Amino acid sequence: MKNLDFYYKKAIKQGFALGAFNFSNLETLKAIAQTAEATKSPAIIAVSEGALEYFGAQFVLANFSVVKKLFKAPLFLHLDHGKSFEICKKCVDLGFDSVMIDASQLEFDENVALTKKVCDYAHKKGVMVEGELGQIAGIEDNLSNEENHFTNPVQAKLFVEKTKVDSLAVAIGTSHGAYKYAGESKLRFDILSEIEKCLPNFPLVLHGASSVDQTLVKSINKLGGKIKGARGVDEKLTKLAIENHNVVKINIDTDLRMAFTEGVRSSLKEHPENIDQRKYCLEGQKGVEKVVRHKIDNLLNSANKK
Repeated sequence: MKNLDFYYKKAIKQGFALGAFNFSNLETLKAIAQTAEATKSPAIIAVSEGALEYFGAQFVLANFSVVKKLFKAPLFLHLDHGKSFEICKKCVDLGFDSVMIDASQLEFDENVALTKKVCDYAHKKGVMVEGELGQIAGIEDNLSNEENHFTNPVQAKLFVEKTKVDSLAVAIGTSHGAYKYAGESKLRFDILSEIEKCLPNFPLVLHGASSVDQTLVKSINKLGGKIKGARGVDEKLTKLAIENHNVVKINIDTDLRMAFTEGVRSSLKEHPENIDQRKYCLEGQKGVEKVVRHKIDNLLNSANKK
């Protein structure tokens, strides 16, 4: 099977991106895999440290192994926002396709040293490594930053040269979580262009790019939720980053959580007598499938790229 590096290079040439879809339960994993299969799209199955703790590393690996056998779509298992060498090493040893070491909160030299340490270990095992330079604002899972610190293009070039990292997550105005902006979403395409001048044809990554569908927000709130003021990144901006720049990977987590939650809440509202989790979790799964299909077809342009 073609590896992740093959699809990153293909994405740069053809102007599409791979969705890195986070999961922490079986229904979400099934929804991602089934939709990737139906659309003939490559997809990254991402798991955070928090999800690893919740789901269990061996359960993650076992469930991913099953979907790999069941489906022909190119699926890649990825550690999202690993904060230490130890967690990255654990995932490399378990057989993940790629790991992200997020040392972006450290000083530049410390970030370089830790990222290089992970790269040195992972590359010997044939595992790709994603690093991060600059800090993305917002709160999600075990991540918390009060404000954006945009990626310095000159530092980005030096960072890649020193670490030998395979892809780089950059900070250009995206934000983690459901509450990304108080007003209009904006991305610093000028910074992105400068990064690309310093790193031509190098795979770049956007985190915190969920769009936070307002239809889902309103539905969840009508069903008893309290997520007032949630706003995401305008998909038109993210699509520009994919089609006109070397952004090959888009992380999508919050949108999937919201879709699953809306499906479960809607099912229980309609059938308050139900105590069978298979029924309401299935509605959550259907919601996730709808979002993943939308992202592949209308944002990522990754359908039929297997």
